[in-house]
Amino acid sequence: MEEYNFKVIEKKWREFWDKNKTFKVTEDLSFPEEKRIYVLDMFPYPSGNGLHVGHPEGYTATDIFTRFKRMNGFNVLHPMGFDAFGLPAENYAIQTGTHPADTTYKNIEKFREQIKSFGFCYDWDRELATCDADYYKWTQWIFLQLFKKGLAYEDNVPINWCPKCLTGLANEEVKDGKCDRCDSLIERKKIKQWMLKITAYAERLLDDLKLLDWNDSIKLMQVNWIGKSEGAEVDFTVEGTKNIIKVYTTRPDTLFGATYMVLAPEHPLVEEITTQEKRNEVRKYIDKAVNESDLQRTELNKEKTGVFTGAYAINPVNNVKIPIWISDYVLISYGTGAIMAVPAHDTRDFEFATKFKLPIIQVVSKDGKKYEMKEAEIEDGIAINSGQFDGLKTAEFKNKITQWLENQGKGKKAINYKLRDWVFSRQRYWGEPFPIVHCEKCGVVALDEKALPLTLPEVESYKPTGTGDSPLALITDWVNTVCPKCNGKAKRETNTMPQWAGSCWYYIRFTDSKNDRALADNKNIEYWLPVDLYVGGAEHAVLHLLYARFWHKFLYDIGVVNTVEPFMKLRNQGMILGENGEKMSKSRGNVINPDDVIDEHGADTLRMYEMFLGPLAVDKPWNTQSIYGVRRFLEKVWRLFEKPIEERVEISDENDKLLHKTIKIVTEKIDNLEFNTAISQLMILVNSMQKEEKINIDSMKTLVKLLHPFAPFITEELWEKLKQKPSVLFEKWPVFDPSKIIDDSLTIVFSVNGKLRDTVILTKGLSDEELINHALNNEKVIKHIEGKTIVKKIVVKDKLVNLVVK
Repeated sequence: MEEYNFKVIEKKWREFWDKNKTFKVTEDLSFPEEKRIYVLDMFPYPSGNGLHVGHPEGYTATDIFTRFKRMNGFNVLHPMGFDAFGLPAENYAIQTGTHPADTTYKNIEKFREQIKSFGFCYDWDRELATCDADYYKWTQWIFLQLFKKGLAYEDNVPINWCPKCLTGLANEEVKDGKCDRCDSLIERKKIKQWMLKITAYAERLLDDLKLLDWNDSIKLMQVNWIGKSEGAEVDFTVEGTKNIIKVYTTRPDTLFGATYMVLAPEHPLVEEITTQEKRNEVRKYIDKAVNESDLQRTELNKEKTGVFTGAYAINPVNNVKIPIWISDYVLISYGTGAIMAVPAHDTRDFEFATKFKLPIIQVVSKDGKKYEMKEAEIEDGIAINSGQFDGLKTAEFKNKITQWLENQGKGKKAINYKLRDWVFSRQRYWGEPFPIVHCEKCGVVALDEKALPLTLPEVESYKPTGTGDSPLALITDWVNTVCPKCNGKAKRETNTMPQWAGSCWYYIRFTDSKNDRALADNKNIEYWLPVDLYVGGAEHAVLHLLYARFWHKFLYDIGVVNTVEPFMKLRNQGMILGENGEKMSKSRGNVINPDDVIDEHGADTLRMYEMFLGPLAVDKPWNTQSIYGVRRFLEKVWRLFEKPIEERVEISDENDKLLHKTIKIVTEKIDNLEFNTAISQLMILVNSMQKEEKINIDSMKTLVKLLHPFAPFITEELWEKLKQKPSVLFEKWPVFDPSKIIDDSLTIVFSVNGKLRDTVILTKGLSDEELINHALNNEKVIKHIEGKTIVKKIVVKDKLVNLVVK
């Protein structure tokens, strides 16, 4: 038999699949609802670097699962597209003068070819790119629906400003006070922005997490980002005025310990209540504070700063006069932008009070006794120095003081969220234009839906203005337009939408990607949604997943989609690290190009290697030497065809049991996305078949079917050699016979110094001595212990024997 020539084989079957549209999927009504499944990858941004070996890890996992489900009689939607708007293409355009569209579509071509080289069974007829006008027409349509429902609005707000990218960023795009794209330190800038009212969905975004089969850590990240808390809103009157400062607190039980108040520097009352003698000092402080990011201002280790306004407020529970300060550690974006400061029971308040020599009054005690305060006591306890409420435990006190405040008209029970409305404007070119005009007479006016898509104009320079305007503002022929309401003079909105807009709903478009009358036909949406399995990186836990859930719930409310959640089951793949265990990056020189690996070893080998590295969810270091082991396994499978393969070959009970055991294990492991252990079992089966002089043809067909999801190219070729009609993908998945797997046999691993040397099938329940004897008499083990001293014999009952030699 000829050698295993993966280059010829893989080229042949790629062409076959393309020509025959092997992976095309339709909304076939003959499949019952329970036999329809939607498997989706987080689609890639088509960067100029192309795919790296981390991309295909998740793609291979979903491909294996998709092929497995199709062979089990499911109709599976498994599409691929490109998240194509965004800063990288625009930055490249600025540097080179190349149009972002030219760069993006060139990169898409490269990505498509790379992805196809892996043999992934995507339905390419459904391919989309978020920068296609026939796609972003519907992104703009969704924005118009948000606008009509009052969920999209303009506001002058202090935003995160990246001085290098020259654009505003949402809070979610800032990490450790820096731009998550270019790592520049974020500044604060007040600009008119489009905002989306995601806060209107905060409670539903939180509550519906319970419906989802997601990793608990991902759910927790969303819970923390939404940041729901329960407490009280309390009214403090500014002395000598009718002004009320509303404060939100989760600890109304500490009100008697409030010895001063702090307002955010941007609080609207600051200007009004500041006394004449404090005005200059306050203004200087405000000018400095407003340029800092929220993260910089709230850093726990940051030295506390602040200025007294000269004004006082009245504590509503005891009528004590307390000073009103401003400080940058209070944010206008959280709660009411004002706090009651209780230094005895809040760490930051304690540091502030200590620095500025403000009173510290203990009102909570572990044991009901007063003691010297060397630091803030933040735990619950028993009320002291709290008038009629003394002696109450914290939980009971919270309820009673809140009720008292409501009865007195001085406060009420309240719920607060850390989640802020989504800053939806970007001052860049390469994004979706807003379908909005600004009319001198009519104000903000939406375009008619029939006018969509509003396409991007050609520009000479993509360079941001840096003034808060996008490059579009300089294209006067495009900006100057007519108001669709009064036909008067108007100007187009010149900001563009963020990259996240297109990725918020792409999974819906995949159900009907060529529809020019709607974002997708209702029948297709009903047929496929929600996504049954979604696989991607954990780095998208907040940004993409939260935004997509928000848009989906809105689309559900207006009758576009049929489910309350978009992604029912989410699994995250771990990173593939460099051989040194560090994250792959150009600067470290440890990036592995999958094209090189495929050229040297073949796509089947790379697919199986990445799945064999370890559990899907964990980070795994790349090991160039280990890939040879997987390649040798496939070559071993290929060489099985050098043996006679016949119908009338009798199968021993031992081999028959192993075959059915393998069917059971591989079936269960693929269903649970535990691919590494499925591959291990396939290796055991192949090792056993290799020992046979002749192979039963039905056993060989079963092996080819079991291996197909992992290594589609070689299995298509072998299936043809078995004189079977392609594709293996259309064959029925093997079914194990339960009666043949209930036995006393087990697979035992023999290793020397921790390295696998052989696997054998032995009777269950053998003694340690018997297992050791089997190991010592094993030919493969003998090769590695000859002439050496056995210093230790380790036995794990019914599992392994490890001989330690020196």
